[in-house]
Amino acid sequence: MNQPEDNVSRLREAYRLWGETRGDSVSVWLDMMWDDVRMISLADGGSGMEFTRPHQGKSQAINYFQELNAAWEMLSFDAHEFIAQNDRVVMLGRCSFRSRATGKSAESPKVDIFRFKDGKIIEYQEFYDTAKAFAAATP
Repeated sequence: MNQPEDNVSRLREAYRLWGETRGDSVSVWLDMMWDDVRMISLADGGSGMEFTRPHQGKSQAINYFQELNAAWEMLSFDAHEFIAQNDRVVMLGRCSFRSRATGKSAESPKVDIFRFKDGKIIEYQEFYDTAKAFAAATP
């Protein structure tokens, strides 16, 4: 197996666990991350979505997951397709979360872009319908 295929295989399994456990498989993601991982979210830390601010390093990645799980309940997460080239993998999927503060739900297409270094995630960017997420986070 070559490196892009190996990266896809590991991501496919991580997403399977992520969806099955409704977000309770954080350790799997942390084990796959480089110590200086960079995480970027389309919501960029906006009001009601503060956990989406940029994060640098594993300790901040831990904060991201803790704050995500404190603020949102995962209803579903399905990774449908993976596209790999060189050190990048793109995941195309769909997710649904419920705000713990408002009880409102948001369902959205989801695109995650990963960059790998020596078999570990060095960069992660996530894209989703921020209008729906902000609306669900607003009382």
